[in-house]
Amino acid sequence: MIPDQSMALDTPAISPNGSAPRCEHLDALGPVTPQSNDCRQCRARGDGWSTLVVCLTCGWVACSDDSPNRHAKAHYEETDHPLTAGAEPGSAGRWCYVHQRPV
Repeated sequence: MIPDQSMALDTPAISPNGSAPRCEHLDALGPVTPQSNDCRQCRARGDGWSTLVVCLTCGWVACSDDSPNRHAKAHYEETDHPLTAGAEPGSAGRWCYVHQRPV
């Protein structure tokens, strides 16, 4: 054992986002390709959006929760796909709907 290291088995692993428990949904991620460059549901209704996110399970692109229609959350509720990421180039943010926090 390394000095000053705890061996507690019931302690949750620490994630890279601080002291929050690691999100196990990150372990199942594989490469995805965004299916579009807009929110198809908003476009079909003639609505706009604030920002777009991409589902990290299937690549579905939808308006974020800060948009009026919240189609990304609706996608999660329909599919149980837990993780999204910002769809804009350079966006590094990811959100877990199960844990209701950034990961």
